[in-house]
Order: sequence, then C-alpha cells, then structure tokens
Amino acid sequence: MQKIDLAERPDWRNHAKEVGFTFADMHGEPYWDETSAYAFSLEQIETDLEDPATELHAMCREAVDHIVDSETLMERLAIPEAHRDLVADSWRRGDPEIYGRFDFAYDGKGPAKLLEYNADTPTSLYESAAFQWQWLEDQLAAGVLPEGADQFNGIHEALVARFGAVFEADSDLHFTAVAGNPEDYGTVEAMGWAAREAGLGAHYCDLDKIALSDDGQFLDDQDRRIAVLFKLYPWEDLLRDDYASHIAGSGCLFLEPAWKALLSNKGLLPVLWQMFEGHPNLLPAFFEQDVSDALAGQGAVAPEVAAAFDRAKAKLTAGYVRKPILSREGASVEIVQDGDTVERSQNTDYAEHPRIVQAYAPLPQFAGFRPVVGAWVVGDAFVGIGIREDKSRITQDLSRFKPHYILA
Repeated sequence: MQKIDLAERPDWRNHAKEVGFTFADMHGEPYWDETSAYAFSLEQIETDLEDPATELHAMCREAVDHIVDSETLMERLAIPEAHRDLVADSWRRGDPEIYGRFDFAYDGKGPAKLLEYNADTPTSLYESAAFQWQWLEDQLAAGVLPEGADQFNGIHEALVARFGAVFEADSDLHFTAVAGNPEDYGTVEAMGWAAREAGLGAHYCDLDKIALSDDGQFLDDQDRRIAVLFKLYPWEDLLRDDYASHIAGSGCLFLEPAWKALLSNKGLLPVLWQMFEGHPNLLPAFFEQDVSDALAGQGAVAPEVAAAFDRAKAKLTAGYVRKPILSREGASVEIVQDGDTVERSQNTDYAEHPRIVQAYAPLPQFAGFRPVVGAWVVGDAFVGIGIREDKSRITQDLSRFKPHYILA
C-alpha cells in the first residue's frame, strides 16, 4: 500500500459538473482529491481486504440472529421497545439487504481492523462506484497510471445484479432522502441508476413529501403507492419518528431492512467481540457500562464479559476509543492513549447516547493524512473499496475521498 502523487486531470471539475457530482468541493474545501492516489497490490486486495470483509459479513449475520433473540441486547442497542418486533420480524422474514460498507484501519502490512460497519445508510457510494472508475480510465488513457493498472471496483455492476436478483422485472421501487443534501441525493441517485439498469422502475420522492393514505399505505408526492422504499434515512431516527407505528401495517418493503438497525449500531462491536473474541480483524470492544462495572468489581457485569475484559485490559489501557452507539461522521468520538485524551471530535451530536469502548487501532500516516479503507459489500459479496483520509485521527464528514488503483 502506497500513496502516490499524480497529475490531476485538467478537466475533472467540468466533468464533475456534467455528471452532477455537485459535492466534489464542500464548504470551501476539496472533498474529491486526485492530487494523489493509493496503490495496492492484488494480494493486499484479495487476502487482506476481500477475505476478511466476506467473513465479517457472515459473522454480522450471525450476530443479528443472536441479538433478535435477546431482549437484553435489544435494550443495550437502544432499539425502542415498541418496535423490537418490527426489527426481529424483518430478520425472520428474510427481508433482503442490498449494500453496506465496512470501515477498516489498514496499513498494507498487518490484518485490517474493523472500526465500524455502516450497514444502513452508507454514503460515498457514487464517488466509490462511478467517479473513481472514470478517474482510472482517464488516467490510463493519459498515461498517468502505469499500463495494466486496475481498480477493485465492481460496485455498480454488483448493485445492478443485486436489484435484479431480489426483484422481478418491471417492479416499481421508490427512493427517498432528506431534501437539500447533495451528498445524500448522489447516493440515492446511484442506487436508482442501478435499479433502472436492472429493469426496475425507480421513482424519487423527498422524505418530507411521503404521505400516509387512509388505509395505512405510504404514498409518494404523486399519490402513488410505495411498495418498496429505499430510504437514505437511518433506522435509529425512523424508529423514533411518528411514522414508525405505521410501518408494520403499510405493506411496504424497506431497503435497507429494519434488521440493519442492529448492524449500523456501534453496539454491534462488543457483540461481535463477545461472539468471536480474538478474531484477527476485530478489535476488543465492550459496552462502557460493562467496563465501569468490571473496573469497580461490581457483579452487574456478566462473568464471561468480565473475563474477556481482563484478557483485553492491557490493550485497552494502551489506547481506546469511546463512541456513542448511535453516531455518524465521527460525532462525539474520543481517543484516549495511556489515560490521556489525544483527540476528541468537535461535533458533539449523539453525546446523549450510551457508549462503547473499543481498543485503539492507529490509522497509518501517509504525507500527514490518515486513510480509512471503506470495503463495500453488496448482497454477501465484497465488491470494491473507497478511501477517505483526514489529518485528524477521527474521520469526519469533510474528510477527503481519494481514488485508488491496483499495481499490475
């Protein structure tokens, strides 16, 4: 894994405007940055990223099966009691998933370490699936990249195949997001594009324009019934909205399904560690309350959790990260090393939620920036990567997106 300085395409900003990549710059700062790119060997992609992502996806499904049978875990993951059956039933019914993104700390040498799973509403999809592929083709044609260079990127094709496998031809799907957010709309449009290529109908409606019919069905802004809804709106918020009580009786299939609320939750990380302690791609993780109880010697913590904490204590003492179980874009994240806070997010959203403690895996540094590798999963297959980097230890909403390529 290397970071290579490269010449930018002279007309890439015009191309971005032409294809609707309106958030290539955000708040006066570059978001898409092709002044350099990350280069990988094929072995790094296949062995260090593809194999772990495939295995972790299967492990996460095992975790869902475990959580839905545990009222205690449903409580710890803050699933509202009134909607726990909705979440559990969506799993037992086999409601299909479309996509997700694992975020890894990876330096090209040791095992990739799972930082979190963006399983419900992962963004950076368009730039991962389409814009960086166009970058690869343009830079190969211009001779900027070495002949034979490739990219691990079958994301769009996998989405087309997934939509085609899940839905019958000519099925109508609806797509929604909060109005006025270009990045969210870019993600939704990338999904709709894949659905249309799969021969499906794809209709967009702003989230706040979705209505409820007299007989309890969801309607779009043209009063059409919504039978399938892809919503770029997190389940942790939706389950707390007034409309949540109408979901079960609406006859609407949601994408991602309600059971993804269990995987997009940071509480998944201690559950995975409890189930698969010592897995090379996992970091020790515990609910913060369990850590407090274990340190105080209180009997409230389960004996097996207390024992696991004792085994991980040295790693956690060296460094750990505190994260709210419900948070996004690095909000309210704190990194502690040797008892001192070395970094804390300035964004304090989600601070009211319970927290987990996860062993700290330092991100590698390349020219002062720290990359996180986003591993895209469609269905049950690992299909591509996207990279975000920041000077901060905490990846945030304005962290830059960097293209990548595979060395021939």
